[in-house]
Amino acid sequence: MRTPPNERLTSDIAEAPRPRKTEPERRCILSGETAARDTLVRLVASPAGLVLPDAQEKAPGRGAWIGVSRDELAEAQAKGRLKGALSRAFKTSDLELAENLPELIENALTRVLLDRLGLEMRVGNLILGTQRIAETARGGAVALLLHARDASEDGCKKLDQAWRVGRQSEGSGERGLELPLDRDALSVALGRDNVVHLALADEAAAARVMKALARLTHYLGHDLPAADGRVSARADDELND
Repeated sequence: MRTPPNERLTSDIAEAPRPRKTEPERRCILSGETAARDTLVRLVASPAGLVLPDAQEKAPGRGAWIGVSRDELAEAQAKGRLKGALSRAFKTSDLELAENLPELIENALTRVLLDRLGLEMRVGNLILGTQRIAETARGGAVALLLHARDASEDGCKKLDQAWRVGRQSEGSGERGLELPLDRDALSVALGRDNVVHLALADEAAAARVMKALARLTHYLGHDLPAADGRVSARADDELND
């Protein structure tokens, strides 16, 4: 049968909605629980059998995933459960675990976060300086607001309030995210003096930072922040808005 002019042929397959892309998941070798890969840590074994963290997820070969906190990992290592789980994952008992493996993992995850912040600064995505952050936040252009662990409460509150004003969410209690890093670590990593507060305007850059931050936060045993880094203030903070 001839198709009338200007009439498009349609297909049920073509019209069907595309399936949503699912987030990759991995299974923790210790807890047996499955979670988003971005919150788990990959471990690899060297040819000599030394177990090391693969914080960048780039090492070749078989990997084992850890989804527990640092304290839980240290306990599992002390009781021998970690080596047993790794032996099953790597299908060999000829493994060597450093006594400070939990610390090595934390250091590796911290390095990834600091490197990411450094990269974002070099391409101009990182906003530094209290005054500049406050002005950008009030203009509604801050996607992610971060504070050093040792930042003063007063300084955080002022920037948090500016952020809420720009987001038109005054009274919501939303506040920036406290990093598990102090100002000295941030200053050294970024090559600047007295880095206490940071912000990102670019949504994609904020997502990249949040990926590294969420993994470190989870490993340290803290609650995971929201996808955009927002957390709610305590009730007494909300009353002070």
